[in-house]
Amino acid sequence: MSSMRNGVAFRQHSQESFEQAPMYVAVLTYLGFGIVTLFGYFRDFLRAVGLEKCHLAQERQEQKDFVPLYQDFENFYTRNLYMRVRDNWNRPICSLPGPVFDLMERVSDDYNWTFRLTGKTIHDVINMGSYNYLGFAENNADFLKTVADTACQYGVGVCSTRQEIGNLSIHEELEQLVANFIGVESSMVFGMGFATNSMNIPALVGKGCLILSDELNHTSLILGARLSGATIRVFKHNNMHSLEKMLREAICTGQPRTHRPWRKILIMVEGIFSMEGSVVRLPEVIALKKKYKAYLYLDEAHSIGAVGSTGRGVTELFGVNPADVDVMMGTFTKSFGAAGGYIAGKKELVDYLRSRSHSAVYAPSMSPPVAEQIIRAMKCIMGHDGSTEGERIQQLAENTKYFRARLKEMGFIIYGNDSSPVVPILLYMPGKVVAFSRAMLERRIGVVVVGFPATPITEARARFCVSAAHTRAMLDQVLHHLDEVGNALCLKFSRRKYSPRPELFDETDFELDTADVTQDTYTTQC
Repeated sequence: MSSMRNGVAFRQHSQESFEQAPMYVAVLTYLGFGIVTLFGYFRDFLRAVGLEKCHLAQERQEQKDFVPLYQDFENFYTRNLYMRVRDNWNRPICSLPGPVFDLMERVSDDYNWTFRLTGKTIHDVINMGSYNYLGFAENNADFLKTVADTACQYGVGVCSTRQEIGNLSIHEELEQLVANFIGVESSMVFGMGFATNSMNIPALVGKGCLILSDELNHTSLILGARLSGATIRVFKHNNMHSLEKMLREAICTGQPRTHRPWRKILIMVEGIFSMEGSVVRLPEVIALKKKYKAYLYLDEAHSIGAVGSTGRGVTELFGVNPADVDVMMGTFTKSFGAAGGYIAGKKELVDYLRSRSHSAVYAPSMSPPVAEQIIRAMKCIMGHDGSTEGERIQQLAENTKYFRARLKEMGFIIYGNDSSPVVPILLYMPGKVVAFSRAMLERRIGVVVVGFPATPITEARARFCVSAAHTRAMLDQVLHHLDEVGNALCLKFSRRKYSPRPELFDETDFELDTADVTQDTYTTQC
């Protein structure tokens, strides 16, 4: 009965969309990058002959015989492509970054090499880019009273590591609460989310170990894997055939040259992949992990608090036992409106990391007010503060479902799982990326746009993050402007026709290609 329920949950939450754009979109995208690259080389020629000033760092004449530090393609891309569109990033915010915020207006007199503030403020910009999934980025004095009291009692900084005199009672209270919330034996918290991955993975694996990493894993996971010294192999995103093939080969052939068995095989995946909005196929990954006696490292930075009926993450979403995941990692920077991260699992694992992790031994411990903010948010999610358990999670789920459904109806190509609050809208062409961001800001909508090299060159996108703090009126306003901008910039590339009454039609109205049929058949069989 339990396996049947898990199977139903898996099919229900495995519906993901990765529609391909028409061929002409890819052609025009490559053409756009080709044109700006040619103009970049032309401008470099003008700089070389002294007709245009170069504002970036360059080689000194007396060091011309040394190995060049700046003459690489990355620097070429920065000065000739990124600088032309730099106004779309690093915009200064001058208010609480909640569901709405205020921006300091800035202009550039030298084509984005430098900016100057005008002294004006752009008020009430709807925030569609922050990871404020449950709306805990708030400044209500009544809600934050316990945080203020903690700052008065402990101060703001500890100025010591957990190994020395930086282990406070509030840290131990938080670790116990995290373990109870996730449903595991023990947990350990760290002051920085990125370092939770990059500094703990080297403590778990090393030379003679094998890491199987999803190709879309976050940079912190990639850095931690590289620092570990273990052998790294990358499997296709969420592709269980690719993962099983690598597991089978690893066990059959062993280590290179010596063919000795691997000391450990560690599978690394994310709960929600932050750039795609897709959800890990956790039941299948666990099945393969058990079949081939591997270990599983699950990064729930974007999924803990955001999915599952009570916010317990993808383990709750799919109805699997948290004990089946060897290492559970998450951050407090998103759903909890705070900072830091955690590692959770069996007590032996956590005790081992307390003495072996670089983050535990060398980094200062978490700020006490930050720890109290996490405790406050987690108790609110669990209903321990008198609020209704799962109320914010339910609101987030409703907002996510509504926002994704409306975007599909409008004709945008969006990626990811229907349960994911990370909603990427594909823009493709570099010129459209810039125009989209500027046009949305003119309509007081703050968005995050992402392009190459953070994404494949043909898959530039705008990444929307839905929050429980967004009201239906806010979402409708964003959707209204998205519809206008999408029409003006010709961004509605989808060839699928979605019903405005999904309760009457379970399937989308379009002809399935071979890949879609194969994927749907595979999902049904699983």
